[in-house]
Amino acid sequence: MNNLTTRIVEVAAAVLQRVDGTFLLAQRPKDKIWAGYWEFPGGKVEVSESTREALVRELQEELGITVVTAYPWITRVFRYPHAMVRLSFFRVTEWTGELYPHEGQQFSWQYPGKVMVEPVLPANAPVLRALELPTLYAISNVAELGVEPFLSKLQLQLDAGLGLVQLREKSLDSLALHELGQRVVVMAHACGARVLINGDVALVQALGADGVHLNSLQLEQCSERPAVAWCGASCHSVEELRHAERLGCDFALLSPVLPTLSHPDGVPLGWVNFTKIAEQSSIPVYALGGLTPADMTTAWQCGAHGIALLRQAW
Repeated sequence: MNNLTTRIVEVAAAVLQRVDGTFLLAQRPKDKIWAGYWEFPGGKVEVSESTREALVRELQEELGITVVTAYPWITRVFRYPHAMVRLSFFRVTEWTGELYPHEGQQFSWQYPGKVMVEPVLPANAPVLRALELPTLYAISNVAELGVEPFLSKLQLQLDAGLGLVQLREKSLDSLALHELGQRVVVMAHACGARVLINGDVALVQALGADGVHLNSLQLEQCSERPAVAWCGASCHSVEELRHAERLGCDFALLSPVLPTLSHPDGVPLGWVNFTKIAEQSSIPVYALGGLTPADMTTAWQCGAHGIALLRQAW
């Protein structure tokens, strides 16, 4: 049997992020395979070394910096012609020292969705797309707030930088939902935010929304990704998360993390189980259920891309 089918090379990769939203790409030097391609800095995990330890060592050796804060993020397996690699990505938000190209590589800071350097290593394309997702995912709550109060609160949050909204209003009839959706999409797009519609691809297309969010039942019944720009999915187990990955969903919600008002009798995952499920995910995972904005850092530490909020978002 070919060794490429049995041996996976473990790699730690860093997404260095500055406060202005930019992230670092490095160009592979001339003496390495895939020379000239741009990638996230990092390197192979050595024997008896954790991925985090490898990350810290590689960034010290390659870039001359010392990692202060790094959050586990997503893990992707990719087959190159020369090897099968498992890339464990960390978001590095704080470090000390000045960047220096110890291996003669070039550096470039890029904005999510506006990468200006090429070519980029093939394994990194989905990662670049994932970086376009904000860390807060807000779910509409018209049922409790009412239409006009909700829209007022939505505008306030959009003005404050909210970038991703799910329109989820099961109590509204189709006409009322369409009318509300039109207003939400116009407001969001005017502020550069994206809107996903819960479960209705036809409504996404009718409104010019940005994508669909599948509930767990819809996810189970799906055999192929809906034909939309962005697709999210609600998951409650590792099996559902794996199915969302196979479909090619852009991200998933994993819930409930903590007890919730809407499901008081439900059994929450807790942060330990959330971490176990999310730690090998190849797509960004948002934590949902019983959370507040103050839980964002805890979610990052547990491998989440961010948090999703319903009542607390407004």
